[in-house]
Amino acid sequence: MSDTPSSCKQVFEQMPGRFKKEAAQGLNVVYQFDLSGEGGGTWQVIINNDKCEVKEGSDRSPNTTISMAAQDYLDMVNGKLNPQMAFMSGKLRISGDMGLALRIQSLFGE
Repeated sequence: MSDTPSSCKQVFEQMPGRFKKEAAQGLNVVYQFDLSGEGGGTWQVIINNDKCEVKEGSDRSPNTTISMAAQDYLDMVNGKLNPQMAFMSGKLRISGDMGLALRIQSLFGE
């Protein structure tokens, strides 16, 4: 069985298991993902030191919000879409703390 996620919901369900707590020491942050289109939705990824919690729905004041089409997000997670190219082409939009957005890749292992 492949652990390649086939839906955005599956990506978020797998996040706590891929979380690298050693990379999150001292971090207390809320990432919000606003994914549009079929299979999309809104999720919060709450990181507090060595804990990672994922919830559906939006947060009143996330530190960083990542917005993109659900299919583009899935392609990015699965390595078919380069995050920098997605950002440069406008497929990936980030609001809030850009430094935290750049850090998210180091928090979740393959």
